Amino acid sequence: MKTDVSPVSSGNTVHGYLRLRFEHDEVTQQTRLMRCEQQQPLKVIRAFPLADGAALLHLHNLSGGVLGGDQLAMHVEVGEDACVQLTTTSATRLYRPRANVPPAQQHNGMHVAAGGLLEYLPDMVIPFADARYQQETQIELEEQAGLFWWETLAPGRTARGELFAYELFSNRTKITAAKIPIAIEHFKLEPRVREVSSLARFGPYYYLSTFYLCHVGLEATRWLQLEQICNAIAHKRSTSGEIIWGVSALVAHGLVVRALSRQHQAIAEGLLEFWRVAKQELYGRAAIVPRKIY
Repeated sequence: MKTDVSPVSSGNTVHGYLRLRFEHDEVTQQTRLMRCEQQQPLKVIRAFPLADGAALLHLHNLSGGVLGGDQLAMHVEVGEDACVQLTTTSATRLYRPRANVPPAQQHNGMHVAAGGLLEYLPDMVIPFADARYQQETQIELEEQAGLFWWETLAPGRTARGELFAYELFSNRTKITAAKIPIAIEHFKLEPRVREVSSLARFGPYYYLSTFYLCHVGLEATRWLQLEQICNAIAHKRSTSGEIIWGVSALVAHGLVVRALSRQHQAIAEGLLEFWRVAKQELYGRAAIVPRKIY
């Protein structure tokens, strides 16, 4: 079932959503988009088949970015043995809100069934001056399910000289594996209240990136090996004052890779290397860089 309706608005608030379900076709060995419900400004067009049997889907925002007061939601179900790659067509822009408009909110709910894999590989988020934004993500992984999930936050429109000129950026993330929490994260940045460039926060760096690598049910020795490999990459790619990478083990079933950088390009290149290595180590398959459409 597929629906595409006009946005529902109340005052200065617009409610948009995506509800997607993917299933693995045993006959063709291809993942297919079986359910798509969407309400503007969020929209998808079609799923593209990848060479390894996965499905690639591009996430669109018809507003060109997130507007003040927007209430957005995305719910994704990845069926058993299905493999899904989600990406954006460009950076996500958080626009300056009008006066007396509440913060924009994005709620993400993801469920990956046994043997499934979700790869969430968006471009960076760029908060414009005065932007207020809150995001909450809950990801549920069943036995043998996998996840590659990265997010990168920019300091603002650097070409216009905007560095940490936004008002609020809040992010809550919870990942459970086989119903056990393995990652709970909450950070809130309010540059006008607490200086982001202090040594206790970003220091001399501008960009923040987080990358979760999970696969439920693997032996601890496999994670130890991958952690050692990723630490070697982090050491090779880190340059004091320019970019710092770090790798930590989760409670179980995964790793988290983080970076602070003065340049976005260095983060983008590093994320690709970590992803390629982890995909090969965990799945024995090559990472297919998502094709962009505009």
